[in-house]
Amino acid sequence: METPEIVNKPKRFAGILLHLHPKSINEEALAFNRTFGLGGMAALLIVIQFITGIMLRFYYEPFPQKAYDSILLLQNNVLFGQLLRNIHHWCGVFLVVIAFLHLLRVFFTGGFQSSRKVNWLIGLMLLILIIFSNFTGYLLPWDQLAFWAVIVGTSLLDYFP
Repeated sequence: METPEIVNKPKRFAGILLHLHPKSINEEALAFNRTFGLGGMAALLIVIQFITGIMLRFYYEPFPQKAYDSILLLQNNVLFGQLLRNIHHWCGVFLVVIAFLHLLRVFFTGGFQSSRKVNWLIGLMLLILIIFSNFTGYLLPWDQLAFWAVIVGTSLLDYFP
């Protein structure tokens, strides 16, 4: 079996970008079928979530009596408010799916072995954090769906010993 050819990365990037990737990588690791960018997609979705979340925060009032009314105000009276809220919602849903697919890809390619065990644990914690934040974001409008989600979510805790 022939050893894979090493491809040197260009030196035009400086600073923190050099820390993201090694100076040389295997040519077969560059193939699209092995690194199809799920980590980058998850990072992009997190950035979109932060930006849209900050924009939504200007109109949201985090009080049980005012939360639902502030959501209605945002949807009905703010220019592109419904669009902004939908972008935030769907990016949150896609973030859970893409983070889970990224976890599966790392698991099935064995990317968690040897020196990357700490990265695997950090990734698992990030997936749990993503799922938890998605659940809490679902509760923010404080409508009937949020109320029953709290009831179902807290009743799930009764099944743990």
